[in-house]
Amino acid sequence: MSGTAAETAEHVVAVDLGGTKIAVAAVDRDGHCGPVITRPTPAHEGPDRVLAAIADAVRQVTDTFSTVLAVGIGAAGVIDDQTGTVLAATDAITDWPGTAISEALTQALGLPVVVDNDVNAHAAGEAWLGAGRGATNVLMVAIGTGVGGAVILDGQPLHGAHHVAGEIGHVPARGAEHLTCGCGRTGHLEAIASGPGLLRHYHFRGGDTAVVDTREVVERARLGDSVASRAVREAASALGTCVAGFIMLSDPDVVVLGGGLAEAGDVWWEPMEAALRSELIDIVGQVPVRAAELGSAAALVGAAQRAWRGTDARSARVRAS
Repeated sequence: MSGTAAETAEHVVAVDLGGTKIAVAAVDRDGHCGPVITRPTPAHEGPDRVLAAIADAVRQVTDTFSTVLAVGIGAAGVIDDQTGTVLAATDAITDWPGTAISEALTQALGLPVVVDNDVNAHAAGEAWLGAGRGATNVLMVAIGTGVGGAVILDGQPLHGAHHVAGEIGHVPARGAEHLTCGCGRTGHLEAIASGPGLLRHYHFRGGDTAVVDTREVVERARLGDSVASRAVREAASALGTCVAGFIMLSDPDVVVLGGGLAEAGDVWWEPMEAALRSELIDIVGQVPVRAAELGSAAALVGAAQRAWRGTDARSARVRAS
């Protein structure tokens, strides 16, 4: 250990846990991330192996940054943010539902551990230091292999009675009736607006079945292919229409769109925003819609913010006792 000022200052450790990758970094009070450690998620080896991989990566960070006060995790699945337990999840991580992440890692690491859904962490990061900085109310939508959403209300993630507030991917969407969502139902937004959903919709519209990458569909649309253009336009419009509904429900200061498809350029962005604007009443019709800025660091920054808030709350209770 070199003992530099950065390494001896107070930090929390942030973890972004997905089905394919674990990312871990030390984060200071200003949201600055140290070097990011990544390793594959042993997603199909059972929850104990996943938790052990997280603990090992966190220890690698704490060996360098000596004053670590807490751990914040943004994790895949529906998370009870009060207990840090997985309530529901897809099969991206085998047997993940029921895993008591916070309890297990607090015991393993000897540090307070707070856990929230990864999209909530992503939204919190963008609201703090990214495209939503300075805003009190932020609607975040991430469009990639799935479609996730989160609402920051009065500066705090909105969780709801069942910890699924903001899950825009599982609302009904016009034009998705012929497609099956990852949850097993037909007609949900994720079934058409996600990357895999757009690819399936392209094939449904008569697109080249040899195309197996959504990026190629987008590129074909950019080059003027009529089938690809129609598929991209319809998928993007479905998203815009549903986002407009969420805008009316949550009345955000700003909407932030992230994920791979949000980087697809005008061929996707223009029909999405046109559909969104067409559904909004005048008083909210000019709400800013921005591309996410923090990229892969967003969930780390948001998880760290949650850990810092927990640390400060514990310190306040100690001072008051």
